[in-house]
Amino acid sequence: MSTALITGGSAGLGLEFARQLAADRHDLVLVARNAERLHQVAEELSSAYGVGVEVLPADLSVPEDRERVAQRLAVVGGRPGEGDLRPVGLLVNNAGFATGTTFATSRITTERRSIDVMVKAVVELTHAALGQMLERDRGAILNVGSVAALTAGGTYAAAKAYVRTFSESLASQLRGTNVTVTVLSPGFTHTEFHARAGVPESSIAPEWGWLDAGYVVRTALADVRRGVVLSTPSVRYKVASALLRVAPRWAVRAVGSYR
Repeated sequence: MSTALITGGSAGLGLEFARQLAADRHDLVLVARNAERLHQVAEELSSAYGVGVEVLPADLSVPEDRERVAQRLAVVGGRPGEGDLRPVGLLVNNAGFATGTTFATSRITTERRSIDVMVKAVVELTHAALGQMLERDRGAILNVGSVAALTAGGTYAAAKAYVRTFSESLASQLRGTNVTVTVLSPGFTHTEFHARAGVPESSIAPEWGWLDAGYVVRTALADVRRGVVLSTPSVRYKVASALLRVAPRWAVRAVGSYR
């Protein structure tokens, strides 16, 4: 996997993925809305690790922007019009956000955008990448889900439940090929994610419930290399996931969520 494309690659888990992959000598294609921030990150990583870093500013809630990213993912290499672009060997579908509100109090435009970014973009970009990966018979897709997929936590949990089921189904369909699919299901992780939603970390869980972003990404990448389908960092969240799978749904609903 010489080139990795990461959505939401300028902050949070996406930035940590970029740093660890660059440290392992992978070239990068970074996708995010903030072009200025992307260029800053690209310069930092290129200088620190000596890897090539492409910058692809895009808002994944916009169909035309998703199409531009999909076109980059479809590059096989060596075809007319592709120039010196190298094919993407690892796609990290990481972009996502929480609304920080209940569905009833949220703007419908925000709800639509969350589905566009966390569901439509995952499907469209995965489809674009699969074409060239299957043609070359090698590649990996890492979809960032969440333990929330097993809860009844609003639009965010519903989107992550889709990502989890989609990823597992696709992994089964690709059995017998050299293309793998992994879905990462982290629990609470120290990043900018909750602050951007306007929800203080201290109001969600005690400190012992939080994971380090570096640890989450190292675990995920190790699982990708081993072809693991379900990646759940830490014993505590493996246990929590197991309990959520067997608990009565009325009990899961009773726990609720701030989303």
